[in-house]
Amino acid sequence: MSGYHDHDDLSYLAQLKESAPNEFAAWVTLDSQVGRKDGAIPHKQRELIAVACAHITQCVYCLDVHVKAAVDAGASREEIAEAALIAAALRAGGAGAHAALTMKLYEQHTAGAEQ
Repeated sequence: MSGYHDHDDLSYLAQLKESAPNEFAAWVTLDSQVGRKDGAIPHKQRELIAVACAHITQCVYCLDVHVKAAVDAGASREEIAEAALIAAALRAGGAGAHAALTMKLYEQHTAGAEQ
């Protein structure tokens, strides 16, 4: 049995397309917006945003595709590194915000209880 996250796994997208053609077509249309070259956000920045989002969603396939696309669009090693670490900071920020929510929930669940 092969491991997870094999680049060749993307070949299974054909099975998704065959099994759910309408949903697959809608997803492809939405996904294609990342690579637009005529948007208000320039193509390189779109790909750097995609790299950051791939870190947040932890999609290794998206990392592979969008790092390559960012490089092809002219992104430097430094820009890709910064995008990845900005994403890490935001993910950590989300954890911090949820930690604050945890304290709020603790207070709600212990209100009136003797401590």
